[in-house]
Amino acid sequence: MTTRGKVLIAIIILVGLYFGINKLTSSNLLFKKAATESVLLNSIELPAASSGNGVNTVVPLAALPGSTPAEKGTPIVWEVMAWNSQMAGMLANGGPRTTTGSAMAANGIDMQIVRQDDVSKMQADLVKNAADLSSNPATPGLIVSIMGDGLPGFSAVQEELKKAGTQLQIIPYSVGKSFGEDKLMGPKEWLDNPKLALGKTIACYLRDGDQNIALKWCADNGLKVNPDETSYDPQAVNFMSASDFLVAAEKYILGKPESRDKIVDGKNTGVKIDVVADAVATWTPGDVNIAKEKGGLVKIVSTKEYSNQMPNIMVTTKRWYDAHQKEVEGLILAHAVAGDQVKSHPEALSHAADISAAVYGDKDKNGGYWLKYYKGVSEADRNGEVVELGGSKVFNFSDNLNLFGLNEGGTNIYASVYKAFGDVQSKLYPKELPSYVPLDQMLDLTPLKNIQARYKGKNVAPAETQKFAAGEEIRQNVSKRAWNIEFNSAQSTFTPAAEKELNQLFDDLVVAGSLKVAVHGHTDNSGDPQVNQQLSEDRAMAVRQWLERKSSSAFPDGRIQVYAHGATEPIASNSTPAGKAKNRRVEIVLGN
Repeated sequence: MTTRGKVLIAIIILVGLYFGINKLTSSNLLFKKAATESVLLNSIELPAASSGNGVNTVVPLAALPGSTPAEKGTPIVWEVMAWNSQMAGMLANGGPRTTTGSAMAANGIDMQIVRQDDVSKMQADLVKNAADLSSNPATPGLIVSIMGDGLPGFSAVQEELKKAGTQLQIIPYSVGKSFGEDKLMGPKEWLDNPKLALGKTIACYLRDGDQNIALKWCADNGLKVNPDETSYDPQAVNFMSASDFLVAAEKYILGKPESRDKIVDGKNTGVKIDVVADAVATWTPGDVNIAKEKGGLVKIVSTKEYSNQMPNIMVTTKRWYDAHQKEVEGLILAHAVAGDQVKSHPEALSHAADISAAVYGDKDKNGGYWLKYYKGVSEADRNGEVVELGGSKVFNFSDNLNLFGLNEGGTNIYASVYKAFGDVQSKLYPKELPSYVPLDQMLDLTPLKNIQARYKGKNVAPAETQKFAAGEEIRQNVSKRAWNIEFNSAQSTFTPAAEKELNQLFDDLVVAGSLKVAVHGHTDNSGDPQVNQQLSEDRAMAVRQWLERKSSSAFPDGRIQVYAHGATEPIASNSTPAGKAKNRRVEIVLGN
C-alpha cells in the first residue's frame, strides 16, 4: 500500500472515531436531559422546535418509567378491555400498578389497571363503586374504558346509578382510538357488491361497537337489517349473538349452525332454517384468529375508514368525579405526556406494549404481539388471501382538543359519534334501549378547557390531521346511498324538512373521517336537459357547501367532490310522480 493510501485510511479512522464518540456523547446528554425532564411530568409544555415553522415536530424522549410500584397517591382502579387503543395509558402508569418515575406517580395517582372484557360487569362494578363511595368516601375510585360509539348503550346503567344517588360522568380525555383493529370481516365479494350480504349472517357481540361497524356499513349501503338475532330474514342482513368478540370469531371458525324461524316481510313462515356465521364483526385478536385458524374472510370496512367511530372513552361516577377534580386533571396530564411519548418514540411504544401484555395476561401473547397489531399488518390468511389485521392510534393533548371541538373553528367530533350510534341502537333495539342519556349530562369539558387555557400560546405537540388530495378520485367504494334531501322545486335551496336529513348526513360523514365523499346530484327528466344538468350540479354543490360551512375541520379542502348527472341515471320510471320523486336525489359515495 502506498504512503498516500495509508494516510487516507488513517484520516477515515480518525473521522469515524470522532463522530462515534460525538454520537455517544450526544446520546448520553439526551438521556440525561430526558431523565431531568421526566420529573416534570405534570407539564405538557414542550421545548421550542428546531424547525423553521415554529411547530413542534419532535417530542424529546423522556426516561421510561421504572418497574417498582410507587405505592403512594390517590388510589384508582381502571378497568379496560384487551384493546390496543390504551397504549398511552399503559405507559403513563408504568405497569399494571403505578410505578416510580411514571406520569401517574408524578401526578399523585396510584392506579391499578385491571382487564375486564365484560361490559355488563363494568356496569355492575360502577354501581357497586358508587354505593361504596357513598358509605366510605375513601374508597378507590373506579374508571372504565369503553368504545366511544358504545357509550349510548352503556348509558342504560344510568337508572341504577341514580338509585345510588349519582350518575355517569365522562373523563374528558381519550387516550386513543381503534384505527383498523375493529372491523367487519366478510366474503371478498361483498367489497364490490354489498347487496350480497342480504340473507347472510354476521356473528358479533350485540349492541357493541363492533356491531356498530356492521350496522353503519349496512345503513350506508341501504341494506335492510334484521335486528332479531333469533330469526332469519332472507331479505336482510342477520346477526348471530356471541358472548364476546373472541367467541364471535370462534362461531365463524367452528361453523356450528343455529336453527332459526324464517321471516319474510315481517311474518313468521313457520319454516325452520339452519344458519351459520358467514361474516364476523370483531377486533384483535379475533381477526387474527380468523385469519390463522380458518381464513376466507377479508376486511369489508373497519375503524380505519370509520376513523372517528371508536375513541377510547373513560367513564366514572359523578360522585367520584366531583370530589376529585385535581385527580381528573392529573389523569389528563399524565395521559397527555405519555401520548406524546408513544407517538414519537419506538422505545416508549415498545415499553407500553410490554405493560399491555402484563395487564391483559394472555400467556401466548407477549409485548411483541400487541406491538405488532397496534401498528397493524397485512398478512396472508390460512387460504393465502392477504388480509388487514390490527391497527390503533394513541391521542395526545391536541388530538383531544380536536375530538371534543375545542380547537379553533372545530367540531365536537365525539358528539356526532355519540348521536349517530345512539340513534341507530335505539331505533333497532327500542326495548333494550328506548332512549339514551344526552351527552351533555355526562360530558364536562371544564378540566380540558382549564388545561388548554393554561398552555395557550405555548408550544405543545400538534394534533394528527387528515389531509385529502384535491381532485383525486375515489378508487374503492366503501358505500353508496341515496339521501332524501328535499329541495325547493326547480331550485338548489333546501326546504325546511331537509335540515333533519342534512344533520344526520353530517354525523354519518364525521364518523367516517378518513373517507373521501362524493356527492352525486340527479334530477328527473322534466324540462330542458341542460337546465337539469346544471340543477343537479347546483344541488350537489349546495350539499357540499352546507357541510363545509358547518365544519371546516371535519370537511377540509379536497374531502368532498361534486358530480352532476342531470336526468341521465334514473333509478325508477319517470312516467309516474312517485318515480320522478325517486329520481330527484342526492347520492353519497364514501371511499378510499
